[in-house]
Amino acid sequence: MAINTIHSYLMEGTGSGTLTWAKLIDIKNYPDVINPPENLDATTLTDEQRVYIPGIKDNGGNIEFTCNYSASDFSTIKGKEGTESNFAIWFGDNAGTPDGHNGKFTFKGYPYVTKKGGGVNEVSEMIVGIIPTTVISFSAS
Repeated sequence: MAINTIHSYLMEGTGSGTLTWAKLIDIKNYPDVINPPENLDATTLTDEQRVYIPGIKDNGGNIEFTCNYSASDFSTIKGKEGTESNFAIWFGDNAGTPDGHNGKFTFKGYPYVTKKGGGVNEVSEMIVGIIPTTVISFSAS
């Protein structure tokens, strides 16, 4: 069964122990979340072709989301810069309330925001990014 990207949410968790999750901001896209491990060349001089072992996974650094720009949303994210927080990307909702029933990817990181350039007849956008400080974990719901 296929699912649509509608009802995809960038969430922030607050509190200690059991976190309280709330939508951080509406997003227009999300990046690849968990990439495959790097290949480490384990070839020896007796091998007739290259052989590999799995290395570490690398998400490429910052996790960035495109969002519609507003001064209010920009200020909200800017105020969170420099503070490590809990984040998640949730897929699925129940009657308009995010619930992640199609999967959740959670991690900690430092948020930041930048204003994207613009041109004639375009939507004004910003980038909300997170510098991940923990492994991204997946749960089915």
